[in-house]
Amino acid sequence: MIFDTHAHYNEKAFDEDRGELLLKMEPAGIAGIVNMGATLRDVEESQELAAKYPFIYAAVGVHPDEVGSLDEEHMKHLYELCSREKTVAVGEIGLDYYWNKENHELQKEWFVRQLQMAKDTGLPVNIHSRDAAQDTFDIMRAEHAGTTGGIIHCFSSSAQMALEYVKMGYYIGVGGVVTFKNARVLKEVVAAVPLEAIVTETDCPYLAPAPHRGRRNSSLYIPLVIEAIAQIRGIAPHEAEEVLYENALRVYHLKQL
Repeated sequence: MIFDTHAHYNEKAFDEDRGELLLKMEPAGIAGIVNMGATLRDVEESQELAAKYPFIYAAVGVHPDEVGSLDEEHMKHLYELCSREKTVAVGEIGLDYYWNKENHELQKEWFVRQLQMAKDTGLPVNIHSRDAAQDTFDIMRAEHAGTTGGIIHCFSSSAQMALEYVKMGYYIGVGGVVTFKNARVLKEVVAAVPLEAIVTETDCPYLAPAPHRGRRNSSLYIPLVIEAIAQIRGIAPHEAEEVLYENALRVYHLKQL
């Protein structure tokens, strides 16, 4: 069984065939998918997908590039959505210094506020960090470590930092990038971190694994990610798949699907 811990099936890239594609998931062994929040609209659309498909769950959160849209009324509504039955995480939240769409201090402010929302509601977090590794780590250690846990999505920092996150109780999100020839650092991370602290993800429609790199990604490609992880770890793909699936259920507090 396979679990996609981070997807964006509400995106426009899926508009033409979303329903047809999602009907292929369960027959292909995709037992669960968590659809992320990024914008306020995404949060609502994730709830709609979760209500329609039994195997889809929702995360509630606003991406650092979009935090300028947040205010107290919106936060009140996000808290309400966190209480819904199929909401399993606060995410994706964090810091993004690559696009610089929002002031860094504003990003930090709403990052901390959303971490507090996770603590208040008892939900794990799903963390976005791009070109902001140290600031993200420092905030996570100061504001969230030892509380509700979660996933460091699309991990792109060093093996040393990954191990520090694992010590703090977090899981490392690994997706299609691990199949890329130039992904030396991520492969070092996968080799260094306990398999019990890794989860699979897509970030679809982005970051499709080789040989589909550059095309639209989907959860159907996760077996390629599992194969890459298994090869790095020196184990059979079916062994890796079983552990990675259990890890996803554990981090999201879900029973066997």
